[in-house]
Amino acid sequence: MGFEFLNKLPTPAEIKELFPLPAQYAAVKAARDQEAKDIITGQSSRFLVIIGPCSADNEDSVLDYASRLTALQEETKDRLLIIPRVYTNKPRTTGEGYKGMLHQPDPEKRPSMAEGLRAIRHLHMQVLMETGLSTADEMLYPDNVSYLDDIMSYIAVGARSVENQQHRLISSGCHVPVGMKNPTSGDLSVMLNSVQAAQHGHDFIMRDWEVKTQGNPWTHTILRGAVSKHGQCLPNYHYEDLILLHRLYTERSLQNPAVIVDANHSNSNKQFREQIRIVKEVLHSRRHSADLKDFIRGVMIESYIEEGCQKIGEGTYGKSITDPCLGWEDSRRLILEIAEGI
Repeated sequence: MGFEFLNKLPTPAEIKELFPLPAQYAAVKAARDQEAKDIITGQSSRFLVIIGPCSADNEDSVLDYASRLTALQEETKDRLLIIPRVYTNKPRTTGEGYKGMLHQPDPEKRPSMAEGLRAIRHLHMQVLMETGLSTADEMLYPDNVSYLDDIMSYIAVGARSVENQQHRLISSGCHVPVGMKNPTSGDLSVMLNSVQAAQHGHDFIMRDWEVKTQGNPWTHTILRGAVSKHGQCLPNYHYEDLILLHRLYTERSLQNPAVIVDANHSNSNKQFREQIRIVKEVLHSRRHSADLKDFIRGVMIESYIEEGCQKIGEGTYGKSITDPCLGWEDSRRLILEIAEGI
């Protein structure tokens, strides 16, 4: 076989034993889990804002960024639930480039998954313990959810993973909201099939075990735009797109119809400043339609301390080394405008 087995990686139980979450922070996380669930089910009228760097590449700057969100969360707590993006797994379309902190705790050093597993748990824990904000991450590798499941309050399944059966099955056993993105093709039925699968219980293999799940009623959709056969970005955040998705939801017997709009990726064609306009348009659509007001439960925004992006090694503190992000001042203003506009 063409595999070189390098290291036996620690299990989730071993990593959790190395970095145990203190009981008081587990209680904070549980309370925020329930707040997020209440938004998805419609029991709360608050709005989700899932915001942060495209990729969590440096512990100091990610903690700095998350700490800035705490005052905004306090200021907007009656209207918003802010969940910091701490995305430590970075999918790569061609397989090239920085794959995230899980692979490389230091982007300028060699990959080490063993070190990466420790680094990502430490980072997620530090965000929770220093800011009181539980986190969001992407489910790139389904079996790895167990390393962080006691810290995260939100999980996203990406456009290139949403058709994968294991992602759907693992999502069915998660006890927090899981957002299923539309695939890069834009096919909404693929995304809805994924939601349907995750909302039901399953028997399957996970980490050499036969496991059984009960289904995750908080699984929902994320619109992130699509790519045409000619490689052109096709946004799907407009009013007509949202109305169509709402209708498709009603044609299925799915629990808790809900959508989050990802303002970047193919919705913005990675023009990061367009996220401001896109979020405002989504809020306008929500105000215009009673159905959409109940259906659109939040937005997802890529944001960091410094706007734009840089190459690895350039060394600007708090600036993305993957996709370009909004800077802090624009992000702060946008969060306050969201609180006023919902």
